[in-house]
Amino acid sequence: MGKGYAEGSAVEERLAALERGDDARGTADAGRAAVYGSTEADPERHFLGWADELDAEGLFASGEAWGIQVVHRPTA
Repeated sequence: MGKGYAEGSAVEERLAALERGDDARGTADAGRAAVYGSTEADPERHFLGWADELDAEGLFASGEAWGIQVVHRPTA
């Protein structure tokens, strides 16, 4: 019995595109790391800032923010 999605012409074409080097997804924008978390002023999860502009670990360690999560967002 086949494995469904992981078999067939779509997979073969994807592998062929990778071998040819014309895979459009290979050049996708890696995005920018956004930091989300909660603060005393706003206990709901919200955008705190960009990871390259703030110290997420420092915010957590100081108790200024909790539930820290880093999410990559496309830059566009």
